[in-house]
Amino acid sequence: MYSESSTDKPLPLEGITVCDFTWIVAGPQATRILADLGADVIKVENESYIDSMRWGQQVDPENPSFNGSGFHNNFNRNKRGITANLHHPLGREIVERLIKKSDIVIENYSAGAFARMGFSWDRIQEINPTAIYISLSGFGHTGRDKSYITWGPTAAAVSGCTQMSGFPDKEPAGWGYSYLDHTAGYYGAIAALMALHHRKNTGEAQYVDISQIETGMVLTGVPLLDYQINSRRYERIGNRSRYPAVAPHNTYRCKQDNKGRDSWIAITVEETLQWNALCDLIGDSRLNDDPRFKDNESRKNNEDILDEIISEFTIENEAQSLMYRLQSIGIPAGMCQRTDDKMESDEQLSFRDFYPSAPHDHLGEHRYEGYPAKFSDARWKMERGAPLLGQDTFDVLTNLLEYSPEEVANMIAELAV
Repeated sequence: MYSESSTDKPLPLEGITVCDFTWIVAGPQATRILADLGADVIKVENESYIDSMRWGQQVDPENPSFNGSGFHNNFNRNKRGITANLHHPLGREIVERLIKKSDIVIENYSAGAFARMGFSWDRIQEINPTAIYISLSGFGHTGRDKSYITWGPTAAAVSGCTQMSGFPDKEPAGWGYSYLDHTAGYYGAIAALMALHHRKNTGEAQYVDISQIETGMVLTGVPLLDYQINSRRYERIGNRSRYPAVAPHNTYRCKQDNKGRDSWIAITVEETLQWNALCDLIGDSRLNDDPRFKDNESRKNNEDILDEIISEFTIENEAQSLMYRLQSIGIPAGMCQRTDDKMESDEQLSFRDFYPSAPHDHLGEHRYEGYPAKFSDARWKMERGAPLLGQDTFDVLTNLLEYSPEEVANMIAELAV
């Protein structure tokens, strides 16, 4: 278990209760940050409407279960979980009582879905005038496209991020992973902290309407500014660099690793001293003698053949050892790491304990990606994996919502939870 969890440092959000209706990635990313920082995040589900990510990335695909997803486990660690059937009067009563006890209510359904469930901003205000309501939807709750729904990859395409990714002579590559789900989650956590700060200063709650598409628009800021100021249209350039125009600047194939997998290294040369050092290391007369490589402008004009020569050298070298050799002579270089590289052999991440372990009641002890900040007078926690479906229902209903054990038993019998 993460060692700082046992210190006397305070958790910044201790005492904050979050009613969490989020699912998939964007919303759970936001509430995961709040939970890591000490908030009591209570995830609300029902067997008829579970977080579909529970079925994704099963640890044992031959025996899938509600609780067998490593993906779901990572995004919902440190949270508590209850079930509540909104189609049953008692289930709805549970949710309203939880909202009444909560500082934050958050969901990432399509725009209007939570209101159709009976929980509009006005209704939340009636239940709890001090509750902050955060909604993460595709296009936000206003405007022409508010009824459209999105996933991370479609949001990336609409925002322009997909068009910006790839090589100039090929179709847009996209980002492969749902970065905008994460980006929207980060903005959601920031908005929650801002709203808590505002409420502390004014006593006023906030309704926060976040558009996932717009969180992608801000990632295109540099090309947009370049177009506005310099009238330059963006063109895909792969791993090369145009502003500043330097060469070499690329990723290069290295020798296969001991498992027979491809490996790559990124190398950048920004100045003459670095170029001379690279030439000395490679020891290929073509780099020193060919006028096509005499200066940076010449190298930039002949990048294709330059990259071919460098690749002839890197393919004979192991990526990690080559990275250290290049760095030792002042050349910016980085091995393209796989997950096992990061978790098993990256000394920096190991030193900072970035992959702490914690227990999960179905999957056992596992490591999780950490929280990338360390505080001088506060801490974050890594106490447990994601809740099993409905794992904390009895505890939350009796200790937080003040139902009697007999009332909970009756709710279970009536399928209200």
